[in-house]
Amino acid sequence: MTGTTSRRRGRPPRTESAGTRERILAAAREEFSERGYEKTSVRGIAKAAGVDSALVHHYFGTKEQIFEASIEVAFAPALEAPGVITDVPLTEVGERLTRFVLGVWENPTTRTPLLAILRSAVNNETAAAVFRRLVASQLLRRVAAQVDLPDPELRAELAAAQLVGTAMMRYVIKLEPLASADLEQIIARVAPVVQRHLTQP
Repeated sequence: MTGTTSRRRGRPPRTESAGTRERILAAAREEFSERGYEKTSVRGIAKAAGVDSALVHHYFGTKEQIFEASIEVAFAPALEAPGVITDVPLTEVGERLTRFVLGVWENPTTRTPLLAILRSAVNNETAAAVFRRLVASQLLRRVAAQVDLPDPELRAELAAAQLVGTAMMRYVIKLEPLASADLEQIIARVAPVVQRHLTQP
């Protein structure tokens, strides 16, 4: 048999657009955002992207791997956090990191995919494992590498817990008065706690 049906399953046609991978990723982010991890399927992602499900498997593998790839793209702005505390006086690390992380959440463009990630991670253990792996390997270890004190990994995790907890209460649960409080007021209260976690002897 000739034609497209003769291709091995999962192999994209030679004429496949160079933007196919990006189109699948965009569709995956949309599906995970709207449906959550459990209700999203590879078939649904493929349909939304306008491709065959075998092509999704070819580029990304399993649904877990697709989720991780879509998270990595959406989480990219937050992964810049370690860079903002490079060459910063030790006394300003907490304020700089707090301002950066909450700034990412304040921006609607970056907040929407982060909300989808957190909701999936809270409701599904597989999604939570992917989220932990990404955060641990690409964010916390990079922050810890800049902490020249005992227990740098624990310090980084405690600082992250403070920031993620604040973000959860303000942007996901929307607990008042935190949800509508002025951002500068929040930074002024949270930053000293983050500072102590990272730098207090």
